[in-house]
Amino acid sequence: MPPLPRLSPKFLLSATSVEHFPGAAMTHDAPEVAFLGRSNVGKSSLINALLGSKQAHVSSTPGRTRAINFFAMHPSQQPERPPQLILADLPGYGYAKISRSISSEWSSFIDPYLADREMLALCICLVDSNIPPQPSDGQLFDWLRGIGRPFLVVATKSDRLSNNALAKSLAALKREHSLEELLPVAAKTGTGISNLWARIQQAAIPA
Repeated sequence: MPPLPRLSPKFLLSATSVEHFPGAAMTHDAPEVAFLGRSNVGKSSLINALLGSKQAHVSSTPGRTRAINFFAMHPSQQPERPPQLILADLPGYGYAKISRSISSEWSSFIDPYLADREMLALCICLVDSNIPPQPSDGQLFDWLRGIGRPFLVVATKSDRLSNNALAKSLAALKREHSLEELLPVAAKTGTGISNLWARIQQAAIPA
């Protein structure tokens, strides 16, 4: 595999309906990678670790993000060139206080994004390595399998567990969710970030 491209992020827009999704004039039909996960799974922190900047907002209230935030990844030092990749940060799910409203919004514009977006090359699904397998995560994986959408499951906060505890947690997550692959990462220490970028490149960035 060739070296990872040097890319610089630029915030595009926040979408709260299908009509708001960025069109070809903004994305130049660059492949898209979507990030999904339960609220408080560490999604924004992971995206910021990947971007190398604090563009994804880390809220003190889990579940507060209610839009799909799109980031264009341009060749470094050449922001005038078309983006090579688009990252989409989706709202969290499963937070008890607002889970019902989040669920209704998912069906109105997030489900169509995941099911119908032609340029969506890969879904990065985040699970928390510090807690037991969650039914809502399993429901998401089953739904993505049902629509034939490629996805990679990433276990966040892996730095908070000992090697032995992490191995047990990963094994339980793989067993419960019928996963062949599970990539552990830690946004705080950078563990697994380069491996995740490599998988994103493999799926979305032409050699």
